[in-house]
Amino acid sequence: MTKKITLYTQPDCPPCKITRQFLDHHKLPYEVIDVSEDQEARTYLTQSLQSYSTPTVTVGEKVVKGFNLQELEKLVL
Repeated sequence: MTKKITLYTQPDCPPCKITRQFLDHHKLPYEVIDVSEDQEARTYLTQSLQSYSTPTVTVGEKVVKGFNLQELEKLVL
């Protein structure tokens, strides 16, 4: 069973677009949450995940903060 992938993003974030392309390229299902529009998600991102930048990706219980395709690749491929 694959782990749930969630991408925390915001508009005008080039690294977020590249992260989406990476996930799409590998045909990985993921949920997208726009933290610019969702106050609860923004609070969760900063307080629970201790992340202050996008993209932030959760893979199951693991968190990849910021733009780090190498780390993401280790967790999903």
